[in-house]
Amino acid sequence: MTGGIYKKPVLFAIVATVVILIGTMVTMFIPMLTSQMHPRLEDLKPFTAIQLAGRDIYQREGCNNCHTQTVRPLKTEVMRYGEYSKAGEFAYDRPFLWGSKRTGPDLARVGGKYPDAWHYRHFENPQAFFAESNMPAYGWLKGKKLSPSDMESHMKAIGFTYSVEEISALSEKDELDALVSYVQIIGASVKKKPAPAAVIEEKEHVTNPFAGDLKAIESGEKLYAANCAFCHGPNAKGDIGPDLTDDEFLYVKGDVSDDDYFEIINNGTAPGMVEEGRTAKGGMPSFKDSLDRNERWSLVAYIRAIQVKGAQK
Repeated sequence: MTGGIYKKPVLFAIVATVVILIGTMVTMFIPMLTSQMHPRLEDLKPFTAIQLAGRDIYQREGCNNCHTQTVRPLKTEVMRYGEYSKAGEFAYDRPFLWGSKRTGPDLARVGGKYPDAWHYRHFENPQAFFAESNMPAYGWLKGKKLSPSDMESHMKAIGFTYSVEEISALSEKDELDALVSYVQIIGASVKKKPAPAAVIEEKEHVTNPFAGDLKAIESGEKLYAANCAFCHGPNAKGDIGPDLTDDEFLYVKGDVSDDDYFEIINNGTAPGMVEEGRTAKGGMPSFKDSLDRNERWSLVAYIRAIQVKGAQK
């Protein structure tokens, strides 16, 4: 009797289709309705009106054509960009902006990496920060006012909560403000792991092997111009970043040893990071992947040289 179904192709096709549909429902569609399939990180929050406006501008200008927003769980990517991407950090992304091409660097962990002022200047003139960058300038976004009514409609359509005050405040903001606000929250819900301490030597303090070396100081000057001047100023007198020529280190009076400078250059700074009992505010990136050990020491030698020169004036 069982074999009879094989002699009836139409009936067999109907039965096979029903069985496949039942299997598909059980293995795919039903699980999609469970909460486990829609994770959300504990620190993840819906976009505010200005952040959503910035995300709209990010899409409109095609930023996702050159920048990805996902770090694959590969050692090389995690070492370069940070913690690999989690499904729960994209719960409010509609649509996802993962991207598939990296003409520019991945931005999945860019939120909070730099201060707002850094982003404003970078958008206005990317080549001032990275001479070989082919990123276009977006300074023209400055002064282009946002539309509170449009953003209110968008917030309603997506289902995000907002206040009247939040929407009305958009009238005082422009598109560049919105773009910076959005970039600053990309990946911010993922808790950052503390950077490993810079291993220099087994001793507690190490003397700079290039201290006073004129060739190293000359090399350090070029490295400073290429990597540091846009934050600390061309004369190291401070700008986005602090003054490097005074007797203050991490907002506390009093100098520290050369290897402390080396460690900051190596690790960068993160909010709450402590170095020699001093607490950093964050905003400085790590240069351990872009500068080798000798280049970092040369940079310290140059900073020391300009400090001495400044003290002699």
